[in-house]
Amino acid sequence: MIEMVGEFGRGINAPSYHEIRVTLLKKEVDYIKSLVEDYKREWKKTGCTLMSDGWSDRKNRSICNFLVNSPRGTIFLASIDTSNIIKRKEQVFAMLDDFVEKIGEENVVQVVTDNAANYKAAGEMLMKKRKKLFWTPCATHCIDLMLEDFEKKVEEHKETITKGRKITSFIYNRSRLISVLKEFTKGKELLRPGATRFATSYLTLGRLFELKGALISMFASEKWYEPIHEIINERWYNQLNRALHVAGYFLNPMMQYSFDFKNT
Repeated sequence: MIEMVGEFGRGINAPSYHEIRVTLLKKEVDYIKSLVEDYKREWKKTGCTLMSDGWSDRKNRSICNFLVNSPRGTIFLASIDTSNIIKRKEQVFAMLDDFVEKIGEENVVQVVTDNAANYKAAGEMLMKKRKKLFWTPCATHCIDLMLEDFEKKVEEHKETITKGRKITSFIYNRSRLISVLKEFTKGKELLRPGATRFATSYLTLGRLFELKGALISMFASEKWYEPIHEIINERWYNQLNRALHVAGYFLNPMMQYSFDFKNT
């Protein structure tokens, strides 16, 4: 949007409140609907996959997003509150079956959900009713459960991830450390957000390993002694900076012939 405004140059008139909320919004909705119709025509040619993605919002409600994937791409279908649905397999089955009906049974090749027991049971029920489609557990969720088991059941993984979290928490809870970190890592972040919580843990461990040298250099840097030197120098010059000390330093052979001797 900003690039388009810049290309237009001076004198552009912003749309009015009415144009944004009525005229332009309706135009955009019509455009999206036309795109969806193109996708639907593709479903009839190649078939499609109904995908569900469950998550919890800030009010701890269970929300499920439904998307449809085909060689043409993926589109968002609907988002519903499943707080009172997901506990029983019969209700989950009814929900999935309803979406298959809306898309068209003849178009749906497979239905993908997570690996929870109620969804698995509902998927089996769906295949018994709809003979031409397949229920498939989500590969991402399966891999996430593997990573979760690694952390829970392998002591070395659990200990390493705990230490990694301590390092990242220590750094990212201190604004000064974040600034120093970016200097030593050339702008790279330690945190590597992934699709899932457990994937994030392992991606972050990978980044910690990658930047191990930079982190060692950061914590061993002379910059951490700078404020200490400032305190020492302030006290020294105000209280102990006397000619006798200078003469003692200059005339001491051990000091005078050392590699860091300063004749100033």
